[in-house]
Amino acid sequence: MNERITVLGGGLVGATIARDLARQGFDVLVADRDREALDELQKSAPLRARLADLSHAWEIQDLIADAQAVVGSLPGRLGSGMLRSVLDAGKPIADISFSPEDPLAWDGLARQRGVTAVVDCGVSPGLSNFAVGRGAQAFDEIEDVTILAGGLPAQRSHPYEYAIVFSASDVLEEYTRPARVVEDGQVVKRPALSELETIEIAGVGTFEGFLTDGLRTLLSTVPARRMREKTLRYPGHAEQMRLLRDCGFFASEAIDVGGVRVAPRALTERLLREAWKLSAGEEEFTLLRVTVTGRRAGKTRRYVFELLDRTDKTTGTTSMARTTGYPCAIVAGMLARGQYRQPGITAPEILARDPDAAARLLEGLGARGIIWSEKEEDV
Repeated sequence: MNERITVLGGGLVGATIARDLARQGFDVLVADRDREALDELQKSAPLRARLADLSHAWEIQDLIADAQAVVGSLPGRLGSGMLRSVLDAGKPIADISFSPEDPLAWDGLARQRGVTAVVDCGVSPGLSNFAVGRGAQAFDEIEDVTILAGGLPAQRSHPYEYAIVFSASDVLEEYTRPARVVEDGQVVKRPALSELETIEIAGVGTFEGFLTDGLRTLLSTVPARRMREKTLRYPGHAEQMRLLRDCGFFASEAIDVGGVRVAPRALTERLLREAWKLSAGEEEFTLLRVTVTGRRAGKTRRYVFELLDRTDKTTGTTSMARTTGYPCAIVAGMLARGQYRQPGITAPEILARDPDAAARLLEGLGARGIIWSEKEEDV
């Protein structure tokens, strides 16, 4: 009998993961609260689907009872509770839910249950962490880690020059949650959307980069003197978002509007979800550049990892779904087959230290057309 994998969340990325796992030959069950999304997914892949409210721990545990592995693909606000439910059930999981809570806090529970949980298993965080892990192994001391990541429409279109390729809630979280960075070896907080700079990417274009809170587990696992993540957008986007944020449109506390209590952020999410919707046939791309600078044998060297992926014109799968979903699907397959076992919470930078697991991930990405480059150079 084929190994069974339960995918919790059938949105844009969850659906991509589920289809990939089905193509790998797994017995896939997808759970989501959106019946229409599940019906469409079943038309595109040989898998099972179940309507479910994934905010309930008991429902999650029922869904994963006979699974060899689990995929977490939920909005961040549900991620931590879902992860605990899966660990309580003693099931291995590959997770991309990107909850605001520190996933390493569940390490003790995972070890107690003897299960492997690979968290932040997407693109950034995800492949960004994996690249940092690969680069860090090459140095005796790590001086600087810089991550640049962004997903954007291929054609700029006024006034937004942006198109949503994942949860609107999670996008706004990037613009409001303080960014944790490392300066002089210490973790400090900086405002999201700050430290704006212009960044030229040869052959791609001109962008602006600003601080976001995407380092996550790297803050604990990689001892660098300086480390930061910046999100890339077309120039002018950060100013728009700061204006909305500073005017209170991203506030979560409800206010009175004509006798009706309204949370500004909930309304903003709803409006921007429509305004930023990727049009049918519209192409986009995902860009990731990771630079790790360090010293080895007294010499300063630099490791550079670059990835540029575009919408799959044949299937219509977005690059963000590909670069976020495929790493998770590959790791979930490893977990289901028992090819990677390390009890506890494992981040991608830790997985990068395992030669077999790292080779399987890179081979799997290449087989799916995810092309990257790696080089090491003198500084």
